[in-house]
Amino acid sequence: MWSCRIPEDCAMLKIPKYPNLTELAYLHIKKYILEGSLDEGSKLTEDTLAAQLGISKSPVREALNRLESDGLVSIEPRRGAYVRRFSLKEVCDLYGLRELLEVHAVGLAKITPSFLRDLEESIGRIKRNLDERSTMAYVEEDIRFHHLIAAATANAELCRILENISHKSILCRSKTYRLAAATSPDCHDRIYLALKENDRELAQQAMHEHIRFFRDALLRSLQSEESSAASHEETNLASSTSRVRP
Repeated sequence: MWSCRIPEDCAMLKIPKYPNLTELAYLHIKKYILEGSLDEGSKLTEDTLAAQLGISKSPVREALNRLESDGLVSIEPRRGAYVRRFSLKEVCDLYGLRELLEVHAVGLAKITPSFLRDLEESIGRIKRNLDERSTMAYVEEDIRFHHLIAAATANAELCRILENISHKSILCRSKTYRLAAATSPDCHDRIYLALKENDRELAQQAMHEHIRFFRDALLRSLQSEESSAASHEETNLASSTSRVRP
């Protein structure tokens, strides 16, 4: 029988590994949400997303389930999927826990030359992300900076909890990008420089102020949105009442 033998010295080109359709759907929908193309509370229908992406509904459904785990999407029985909307209390609770744990992490982080180099490089990348106005890259690099500090504690349980909080706060981070992201490199710089000088107390104070600054910016935005929505509703109610008045 005829056979084809490939010479050992003839290297074959490897077939590139492309992400599967679920991964592609996940990445595209996540990008739309983080860059503000989809407003909070927007309904996400499998039919529409599948048509826009040119794929079947099945990978879209799986992608939405994954985005729900990330805290970006809310899925309600018989109602469907929506871009998650955070309440004032949820933001306060989330950032309060972040502050407590991340200030603690700064106090525990083992300071080494490689750790400091990683923090410095992360700050450089986040500056480039801001210059390029890349929301998704900015959010991911912001998370990476804080993850580097958590990882330096060598506390696996602390890292696990902070990673979970990071997933839940991704949408909040994308919103703060539009509110006050330009100050992020300065905040990270203060934390980095304090750690470089081995001043734990100053580093913890810088982390405390960093998280509270962004929390307060987000809360002001949410309060303004709620006030605007309430005013709009009152105007509509007054208008409809005047129309039915005899």
